Amino acid sequence: MLSFLNRLSYSHLLLPALLLGLAPFFPEPHLLEKLRMLKNGELIKPLDIFDLFMHSAPLLLLLLKFLVSNAEKENR
Repeated sequence: MLSFLNRLSYSHLLLPALLLGLAPFFPEPHLLEKLRMLKNGELIKPLDIFDLFMHSAPLLLLLLKFLVSNAEKENR
């Protein structure tokens, strides 16, 4: 898993994270809508749960790469 993250560049993760995290741009980003549904307890349909996962996956990978990179720098 770590070798997979090391091979990915930040630029290859940043663009999909922004596009999927903010799409559709109008009237409201889809990820925010799904997070609000989760907060309100309305995220019950399997399609909505899958949608939340797919829209947040690039952001989670970007965060994980950042954390792993910082941990590796501290261990050196």
